[in-house]
Formats: sequence, C-alpha cells, structure tokens
Amino acid sequence: MQKMKIGLIQMGLKTSTDLEPAAIRDAMNEAHLPMIQQAADQGVQVLCFQEVFNQPYFCPSQDGKWYAAAERVPEGPTCQMMQKLAAEHRMVIIVPVYEETETGVYYNTAAVFDADGSYLGKYHKTHIPQVAGFWEKFFFKPGQSNWPVFDTAYGKIGVYICYDRHFPEGWRALALNGAEVIFNPSATVAGLSQYLWELEQPAAAAANGCFIAAINRVGTEAPWNIGDFYGSSYIVNPRGKIEAQASETEDELLVHEIDLDMVREVRNNWQFFRDRRPETYTRLTDGE
Repeated sequence: MQKMKIGLIQMGLKTSTDLEPAAIRDAMNEAHLPMIQQAADQGVQVLCFQEVFNQPYFCPSQDGKWYAAAERVPEGPTCQMMQKLAAEHRMVIIVPVYEETETGVYYNTAAVFDADGSYLGKYHKTHIPQVAGFWEKFFFKPGQSNWPVFDTAYGKIGVYICYDRHFPEGWRALALNGAEVIFNPSATVAGLSQYLWELEQPAAAAANGCFIAAINRVGTEAPWNIGDFYGSSYIVNPRGKIEAQASETEDELLVHEIDLDMVREVRNNWQFFRDRRPETYTRLTDGE
C-alpha cells in the first residue's frame, strides 16, 4: 500500500493589522514554526498552510498598504525559510503566499517545495471574486497556470485556492493531469458559503476519484470583522467521505495518513474518466 501522511495547519492572526505587512509576515512565520516541528515529529510527509497564510485576509479593504505584503517566489523570505525547512524535515511543503511577479503585478500563489528542498513550481489562483467584503480583484491578477501537478517524493499533488473550489472544471483538470491529492488553502467566513464547505469538496473528490485536503483559517480579523473564519480543515477521500477534520475555532495541526491506493480502486470502480464525453462539452469553453 502507498501511504501519504498529510499535515494541515489552520491558524488565527497573531498581530494587529495596524502593523506593517513585513512585521505581520515575520510574526506569522514565527508562529508556524512550532507546528511545523510538531508535523515533523509526527512524520508528516506533505504539509500545507491556509490561503495567504502569513498575512491577514486583507481583501475586505481596498487599501494599497497591503501590496507591500507581496513577496517574490521562490526568492522571497518566506519561501526561502520554508525551502530550508522542507529539506531539513524531508517534508513537502505547500506555501500559500501573496506574490509579486513584477512591479505592480500580484497573484494569490501557492509555492511547492519537495522533500529535498527543491522548488517544484507554483500555482496561481485562477478564479478571483469581486463582491462585498471580498474585493480580490483589487489585489490579485487571475492566474493561468495550466493546472500544474507536482510529482513529489510522496505522490502527485495539485493545488486549488479558496474561491476556485466553486468551479468543478479545475478539479477535473488537475485530476486529469494526474493529481492524487488536491490541496485547497482557503480563507472562508461563516455565512453564505459555510454549508458548501462540506458539500462541494467531498463531491469533487468523489467525481474525480482523488483525495482533497481543505484548509481554512480561524478567528476574526479587525478592523474588517467580516465574520468568523470557521476552520474545519479536513481531508476527504475519493469516495467523498471526510476521514479527519479540525475544530472550528482553534489553531490546529491536523495530521492524517491516507491510502493512495484508494485512488486507483475508486477510479476502476466508477470509470468516470473512461465515460466522460469531452467532445460534447464545447459549451463549457466556447465563451459567453
């Protein structure tokens, strides 16, 4: 049996948003270090943090101050730190950060480092919301990453980010590209979408015969106070069953071992990929 031990870290903001982004970054990076060590001590092989994990979810504002939160990938301080930790602990680390690719061009990004510390690449969030409280187009350019799948030391993984999860096409593209586990780092508050949290991603796991690891932050963040980030990070199997789940309110490292052989077993049973009819789906890609 091919196993993968996954770790997910959900965490509340540890500083005031009045601080400069660099100070918040350093404090949040530091706050994650004990949990990263705990993950290593428990034998975690693939570790993932929440969306833009070392900053507040600043998108309720339209304040240009937060452009200073962006870093280069993989040259920036957070990625350099995580790259060293990945090599030290023989752990794949998925690092969701705010990225500047060139002056004034910003993405919501997840960088992936293999267990030897090598940089495997990145995913840019594809679908960017623009509704009250979530002014993401002010901060993020829509990505066009071509659905990368990263062949890590422990298995093939993909990344989808937060609002992406509402779009089934990306899950399917990642699965077709070979992803056995798809990670979805998020920043999601209670209210309109909470009931979907345990509906959409289990459905996507079942439809695509893969594991999905969903991560969400906890707590509230002033001055915006748009609601409670409700945590509830979880790992769901290819049958759509949640195998492990974190609390709604606490900083937590969720550790769970999955059986990757289930991917082949479920896909052989259901044969969704055999029976799909892409030649009939042109309406999905022919524009408006």
